[in-house]
Parts: sequence; structure tokens; C-alpha cells
Amino acid sequence: MLFEILTFLVEVAVTLVGAACLLRLAMRWRRMSFANPVGRFVQALSDWLVLPLQRLLPAGGHLDVASLLAVWLLKLVQYAMLMSLLASQRWSVLPVLALLGVGKLAVSVGTAIVIVAAVMSWMQNRTLLTDVLERLAEPMLAPLRRVIPLVGGIDLSPLLAVVVLQVLGIVIGSLQAGLLGNAVMMGAA
Repeated sequence: MLFEILTFLVEVAVTLVGAACLLRLAMRWRRMSFANPVGRFVQALSDWLVLPLQRLLPAGGHLDVASLLAVWLLKLVQYAMLMSLLASQRWSVLPVLALLGVGKLAVSVGTAIVIVAAVMSWMQNRTLLTDVLERLAEPMLAPLRRVIPLVGGIDLSPLLAVVVLQVLGIVIGSLQAGLLGNAVMMGAA
């Protein structure tokens, strides 16, 4: 029981800070201002980790490598803790596990953005939050909107985006489980 509680608490912390780092990366890529509630929230959660990394890896253009590295480092620590608790001896898979963890977190963040943006688009009043989420969701939805026609005036691209993202999440999760299972099995042998 203690193992489950500890892994859950680490997962919550890494997900919260990691998602903020990914949002920071996406907002910079989309050239969005951080002078809004989402931007301030993202900075409050991620500055402590990203700003020191930006001294080493300054942002170039609209790619914030420091934010991406921050998420990877968070996942690296998370999986290192998990592998230590499981007494795994196969540490060579750790960097790949962390990379897959970043991918899975990106899928989760993308899914949340698409769902919340879609729901908020149904509201009559436009807010700054609605605009931020729609701009973040647009790169995921635009390619689908070119292919999927409106059905009875309803845009089904968010639904298809969520389905595609969830399938991608399943594939990444399966790859992670295979690596982690192999690492645990090799450690037990």
C-alpha cells in the first residue's frame, strides 16, 4: 500500500509540473503571451525548474528546449524512483522510459486541451482562457478540420483528435510497460 501511495504522489507532482512545462513549450512555440491566467499559472509552476535550464540552453526561435528537458528530467527522476522501489537492475532503459513518459504526458496534456477547448467553445461568453486554449488546440485540430466536414453544423475534429491521441497514448503505454516489465524481469533474474 505504501508503494502505491508513494508512486501516486510522485505521479501527481510530476504530472502537474511536467504539464506546466509542456504548456510553456507549446505557448512559446505558438508565440503566445504569458500575460494571461494560463501563462502566469504555467510560469508559477515551472519557473523553478525551467529558468536554471534556460541559462544552459537559451530558447532559440520559438523552440524552448529547456522546458522539454525539464519534463524529461522530471520523468527520469520519477522512473528512477520507481525502478529503485522495484529493485530493478536494468538502468539502461531509464532514458527511453523517461522519453516515452514525456510522450505519454504530452498526449494527456493535448487531450485535456482539446476537450476543455471544445467544451468552452460551446459557451456563449468568450474569455481570455477560451482564446488561449483554442490557440493551443488549433495545431492538433486544423489538419483534421481540413479532412472532416461539419456534420449537421457540428465540428467533429475534437472527437477524432481525442480518439487519435488516446490510441497514441495506448501505444506509448504499451511500449513503456514492455520496457519497464523487461527491466523488472531482468532485475529479478
